[in-house]
Amino acid sequence: MYQKDLGKLKLEIQLSAKNGVDFIVAASIVWLGVYVIWTLDYPSYEKSIFTLFIGAVLLPFAFGLSKAFKTNWKIKDNPLQPLGLWLNFAQLVYFPFLVFTLIKCPGYFIMAYAIITGAHLFPYAWFYDEIGYAIAAILISVGALVISLSVEPGKIYFIPIYTAVILLLLGIWIYVNYMKLRKKHER
Repeated sequence: MYQKDLGKLKLEIQLSAKNGVDFIVAASIVWLGVYVIWTLDYPSYEKSIFTLFIGAVLLPFAFGLSKAFKTNWKIKDNPLQPLGLWLNFAQLVYFPFLVFTLIKCPGYFIMAYAIITGAHLFPYAWFYDEIGYAIAAILISVGALVISLSVEPGKIYFIPIYTAVILLLLGIWIYVNYMKLRKKHER
């Protein structure tokens, strides 16, 4: 495959999937829900379980938002198309670490979950040719660690609100860049 061909395939995905804005907006809303969970007066273990439940709605929620944003999840005859979903499922490979944290250190579960969420965004910088994904991956992963080291355990809810804000900013960033890209290729 020539580099030019790869670029065309990636451009088709960028334009059809709108840089994945539906997933990012869905994730930012889910993380707002996670924030609410972590402000409740429950032990960390229960909040972690509630977090897993609310996290399970991300994929169907993103699918619903894909209708609202008119994004396309299936791009016929584009061999790169399945990669986007595989990159999303790749974070599931890290879940044994998350389960360990849930069982052994539930107070740090939300930090581990945020780091996994952030880190899994990194490959999308290449997939969508969008540096915002790499920046968000680093900010979320490092930010979750810094917050965990800086706040008292009762204020760990700063991690999900921080994650939600970074995801929302990423959503705005990638949508603005999508609009610029679309205008450029409409000419």
